[in-house]
Amino acid sequence: MAAAMSPPEQAPDFLAEHGWGGATILPLAGDASFRRYFRVVDGSRQAVLMDAPPAHEDCRPFLAVAAHLHAIGFAAPQIYAADLGRGLVLIEDFGDARMAEVLAANPALERPVYRDTVDLLAMLHRHPAGTLAPYDMAVLRREADLLVDWYVPALGLTVDRAGWDTAWEAVLTPVLDQSPVTVLRDYHAENVMLLDGRQGTDALGLIDFQDALAGHPAYDLVSMLQDARRDVSEAIESEMIELYAAAAELADRPGFEAAYAVLGAQRNSKILGIFTRLWKRDGKPRYLAFQPRVWGYLERDLAHPALAPMARWFDANLPEQARAAAWAEYVQ
Repeated sequence: MAAAMSPPEQAPDFLAEHGWGGATILPLAGDASFRRYFRVVDGSRQAVLMDAPPAHEDCRPFLAVAAHLHAIGFAAPQIYAADLGRGLVLIEDFGDARMAEVLAANPALERPVYRDTVDLLAMLHRHPAGTLAPYDMAVLRREADLLVDWYVPALGLTVDRAGWDTAWEAVLTPVLDQSPVTVLRDYHAENVMLLDGRQGTDALGLIDFQDALAGHPAYDLVSMLQDARRDVSEAIESEMIELYAAAAELADRPGFEAAYAVLGAQRNSKILGIFTRLWKRDGKPRYLAFQPRVWGYLERDLAHPALAPMARWFDANLPEQARAAAWAEYVQ
């Protein structure tokens, strides 16, 4: 077992306190945050131990959003035990059938599985967002700014920061005029588990939702259909937008599609910045292999008329060689 994936020292005591004494603790996964996950096996029982060091992570949002999702009928993991002081949470084990790997092994499932993910969003958006904090201009801007704060300096560029601010204010303001829904914020193929023995949307296990906010319904759709970690064709994207529009009975289809493009550009700008930060600050260069794909999505978004101010900024400040081409060497 790699040292970085050794269980936290206090894990055996925590498990013993909650009826899992003597269980085997196996490494499962880490992610782009400080959270780590372990599979806990005790005879025929198994669960997942989330290690979220309190100095870096707060478990309370995860617990609150899980409760919210359960209350409105969606498959978030059941919470078996939690110790906020130690940053340990024991949760339901959804197994190993993660959407990303299932589709890689069986591409024929792509359309039906994506249909289910879109149906789930349409169902989720029929429910109020509860007590979630708003996904407002301040948060959207702070996220988009990761591109100029991390990506731009990494390439040694100087850009028009005032113009960047003005352009985002112009394109994001119309997007905020929308009744908020639950936005999971990281809804993509690596955060959806396909649950055995269930059908349709009931078969979709949701994970990594602790950053959920109340925002625009287009955000999670673009998160799923412009997936930084796997290619989603324009044909699939268009088909699924059409499916969502019908399922959600959209009254303003052009307005929704404009918001989809704007939020896609915002999200992809954020991701370019985050992946650069993971490289520069956290020593995780493997995320750089995703940058060209993210640029492909961003270029697609910038082509929408609603993004005209942002498209002009990108044309004036980020030359072609500072876009996807800058990261080609990192793609396997």
